[in-house]
Amino acid sequence: MGTPEIAAVILKKILNSGKHEVVLAVTQPDRPRGRGNNVAMSEVKTLALEHEIPVFTPERIKDPESVEELRKYEADIFVVAAFGQILSSEILNMPKYGCVNVHASLLPKYRGAAPIQWAILDGQLTTGITIMQMDEGLDTGDIIIQEEIRIPHDETAGGLHDTLAELGGDMILKALTMIEDGTATRTPQGPAKTHYATMLNKSMGKLDFTKSARELDRYVRGLNPWPSAYAYLEGRMIKIWDTMITDKCEDGLAPGDVYGIDKNGFYIATGEGGLRVLALQPEGKRQMTAAEFMRGYDIYGKHFE
Repeated sequence: MGTPEIAAVILKKILNSGKHEVVLAVTQPDRPRGRGNNVAMSEVKTLALEHEIPVFTPERIKDPESVEELRKYEADIFVVAAFGQILSSEILNMPKYGCVNVHASLLPKYRGAAPIQWAILDGQLTTGITIMQMDEGLDTGDIIIQEEIRIPHDETAGGLHDTLAELGGDMILKALTMIEDGTATRTPQGPAKTHYATMLNKSMGKLDFTKSARELDRYVRGLNPWPSAYAYLEGRMIKIWDTMITDKCEDGLAPGDVYGIDKNGFYIATGEGGLRVLALQPEGKRQMTAAEFMRGYDIYGKHFE
């Protein structure tokens, strides 16, 4: 059970292992996607069809007819990764070994829909993958195994997603082996502090230059590739794709003022420190380096809103 790219990577790892028979792929129905809003299949559905695996796309997985459809396949276990719907207790208890979830955080940290992005937005130094025995709560089930990784200082949400997808695929294979041979342990998450990783929206990407350069840099990275960080320059939206932090910032500047340039970027004053912009995308144009942008536009002394 899964829908986006991270779930497809995990499914592919299971298929390539040759150790388990995937009898059904359950995923969200085809939805309008992309700039053209054309109806498209999920990444999991696309992969499943390539491998001639039956696909089930219920609007509501909890509906009685959906539950009965799942029962037909007599699966030993349900593997869930970014599926996008809540499972009922009837479904959770249907297979012999229950339902296990591949979650992209070190639970109980970052329960919810966007754990990868929030780890970067909050400035965490580490994150990881948790394989969890699912219960009726939101990411509250017992932990089977976890693995921690460091977050590179310049990592984007897109890059971290790819790393965690590969790790999640490797770890679910370990967990399935442990479950099958009876060596898996299940450890309650306990009362540790939880941050609910709420869903992202486009308005989050509007940069507030009264904040520190360090926080703004985290937003540029944590919202890359979606929904992306942006600001306005002379009334036109500019997406900001790559930045660096600098402690150097001239006195007397308003947050958002461009106060310096070099051959590879330009510097914006913030509430604390300066933000060096290295890649951006003007409204209606392609993504480009700051150097390319500056060859056609005199940025020095301008102001970002």
